[in-house]
This record gives sequence, C-alpha cells and structure tokens, in this order.
Amino acid sequence: MCAMENLRVLELYSGIGGMHYALKASGVPAQVVAAIDINTTANQTYKHNFPETPLWSKTIEGISLDDFNKLSFDMILMSPPCQPFTRLGLQGDIQDSRTKSFLYILEILPRLSKPPRFILLENVKGFERSHARERLVKTLKECGYTFEEVMVSPISVGIPNSRLRYFLIAKISTEGFICQKILDAFPHPAENDSYEQPTVLSSTHPHTCEQEKKLHDSRVLYKLETVTEVERKIKQNSAQSVRMIQDFLEPQMEVTMEQYLLPPKTLLRYALILDIVQPMCRRSTCFTKGYGRYVEGTGSVLQCCMQTELQDVFAGLDQCSEEEKLQRLSRLKLRYFTPREVANLMGFPQSFSFPEQLSNKQQYKVLGNSLNVVVVSKLLQMLVS
Repeated sequence: MCAMENLRVLELYSGIGGMHYALKASGVPAQVVAAIDINTTANQTYKHNFPETPLWSKTIEGISLDDFNKLSFDMILMSPPCQPFTRLGLQGDIQDSRTKSFLYILEILPRLSKPPRFILLENVKGFERSHARERLVKTLKECGYTFEEVMVSPISVGIPNSRLRYFLIAKISTEGFICQKILDAFPHPAENDSYEQPTVLSSTHPHTCEQEKKLHDSRVLYKLETVTEVERKIKQNSAQSVRMIQDFLEPQMEVTMEQYLLPPKTLLRYALILDIVQPMCRRSTCFTKGYGRYVEGTGSVLQCCMQTELQDVFAGLDQCSEEEKLQRLSRLKLRYFTPREVANLMGFPQSFSFPEQLSNKQQYKVLGNSLNVVVVSKLLQMLVS
C-alpha cells in the first residue's frame, strides 16, 4: 500500500459502524470526519463504540452542498437502504422514497468543490440490476472515476456465513482496477463448487454472481428439504478453507444460553423449515433484521445437543402428537445465535459492543442491516493500494 497522509472519510448511512471498523481493519491511514444516519438505535451503538467521531443524526438530503464542502473529505463509504432492491421487497427501485437520499448524493457529487478520491458502496444482490445502479455508474463516469463492481460473500474469506452482497469501489484515476487481483483477494473455496462465488461484474452487462438454481429433484427427506438442498449443505460443510461455526460461538454456559432457546410454539410451528447448523458446520444462512422474531429466511439456528441425531428427531415427526413432537424437538436444544455471535460471523472485532440498554431484538435488527467487516476491509485495501 502506498504511503499517504490520513484520508478524511465521510461515512454515510453509518449504522452501527461496520464501515468504520472495516476502515480500521484495513490499515488504511484515515480519519472519519463525519458519520451520518437517522436510525436512533444504530446511532446509540455507533456513539457507544466511536465516541470521538462526529455523528450527525439527520437526513442526508437535508445536508447542504456547503456543509459537504466544509468536510473536505477524500473518501465516501456508504451502504444505502437496501429495501428498494431486495428480492423479498417490492423492488420499487428509484420510485421508492427510501432511495431519495442516495439520488441526492449522486446529484451533489459532481458539484463538490473537491470530489472524493475514493468511493466504496455496498448493497444487496439485486442492486446490480437496478436503475439506481445505472444512475450511479453514469454519474461516476461523468465525474472521471474508474470503478469495479463485484459480488462477494463472507465464505470467500473463510467465514461460515452466506451473505452475498454487491460492492462498488471507485477512484479518480486513469488507471483501472485489475479484475484478477480482486478475485485473488476473495478465493473461491476449491472444495465446494456450490458456494456463492465472488464475481467481478461487467460495467456494461451486469449479471448476478450465481444464477438461481432450479431444484429439479422434488423428493423430500425427513425435513422439508430436497435431496439437492441436502447435498449442497453437505458440500458446504466439507469446504476446509472455511472455518467452523464453533470458532465464532460464545463460551457455552447453559444459564446464559437458556434465554436463546427456541420457544415451544416456534418449534411446533416451524420445525420443518428451520435451517439447523451444528458447531462443526462450515455454513450458516444470512442473518436478517427479523432474526429472533421471525423464523423463515432470517438466519440459522444452532443445535446444542450433539448426542441427538437430527434424523431420529424428524423421522415420522408429522405422525406424532404435539406433546411427543415437542419432546423430540426439545432434545436437540435448538437456540438462536446470540447477538455477539452474529456480530462475530459478520466480522466485527471483540472490541465492538452494544449499549447495555438495548434489547436483543434491537441488537438483531441493527446487525441485520449491517455488513461484513472483513469483506469490506479487503476491498478498502484494494481500493487504496
């Protein structure tokens, strides 16, 4: 990495400080001159961890061009609201009012007295096909930036969590990025071809990292999983380049973990669709802001009792009475990952913590809206090097 003076960094949509932690982890000499977000819970957490950083609790579109110019920043880090682009949402794109602030940034960028040298943006899979992305690319080209777009999941840096995200890194330079260097920084686990592979996207023909696979095998096993899904999980768990879940867990003390056990109602209603992982697994699904409140598609749950086999519990479960179902399922000791464990899987350092007054529900919510620190730190090194 070339020697340079401390970069002045503007952190937009700062959340709980994922970008700030990534900046620290990257080793890039920098100072966050302002962090901006309107989420009260996220701001409490940010201030708790970065008390010295100026934190602006205001809408981005409410900040004048003059105020932006006074900050005199060299880099913008941002993770705009993802709801307008997520596959589970309405996909309103630029018609969604939540993109208003992002469009304002694109309007301001060409008018800045000193355009930032570097930009890093993160968003969900789906953003690469959006009109918002088209506007972004058009603005960057007009402002003289070279840029690269990439889809990356934490599994490419050895973290057993699936969180495929779109990233764009841009710099004012005539020298472009070398695609192979980006791919080399995120090696695809060779043992497993079913993982979400890191992919550099074409600026003119964006495409998703991995096409949605249609499951042709409709046979169902003891849980509501097809043979294809089970085989995929087995392959994921065999990827030796990915660490085990147990490396990211808090010390096991039954007293403290009791509050995280899945309640009987949840076990009875959702048992067949739970994504269950064990400490020795090398995979987990993406944790969303609804984790701990909703079950389907919000994140994996952990099996704490290894003496009980999943097959023994689920075989013929649908023929059992509710009482017997509950007895069987309770033997697995299924629990939610704690907020600290979710933070670990998202690459947050041990120095990160939540204010004491925040509930688990609040902690899960802001974590679900955050990003993977390790992935972003590698991209920052690449951007500035």
